[in-house]
Amino acid sequence: MSALDALPHGPEFRFVDEITELEGGKRALGRYTVRGDEAFLAGHFPGNPLMPGVILLEAIAQLGGVAAQSDPEIPAVEGLLLTGIRGAKILGAAVPGEVLEISATVEGRLGPMIQIGGEVKVGERVLATAKVQLAGASSAE
Repeated sequence: MSALDALPHGPEFRFVDEITELEGGKRALGRYTVRGDEAFLAGHFPGNPLMPGVILLEAIAQLGGVAAQSDPEIPAVEGLLLTGIRGAKILGAAVPGEVLEISATVEGRLGPMIQIGGEVKVGERVLATAKVQLAGASSAE
């Protein structure tokens, strides 16, 4: 099973196609290709499809969850969900055919709460940055 298989999302709502680097419990790099057939692009915007900024933030959260849940020394958090976003900046948009480069770093943990710092880029162009909070219930040891 790959680390991506641990995400609770179905394939229709997964915004990481590939993990290119993974340092368990610390950081991850990943990619997502904007295919153009995603359902949300039909209405955002007709004739000029742009990946919504909130989905860029979701990609950071998903990759951050993979990084956090891959810690070899800390048990996985059950029911891990995105619970907060701070300092989000949406600086650009991606269009079909572009490959998003996503980075996520585990910046802090307090029991079942995890803070992730992340960024989404296309090449050198930064599209979004944010601090996201993930939380769930402590897993049984």
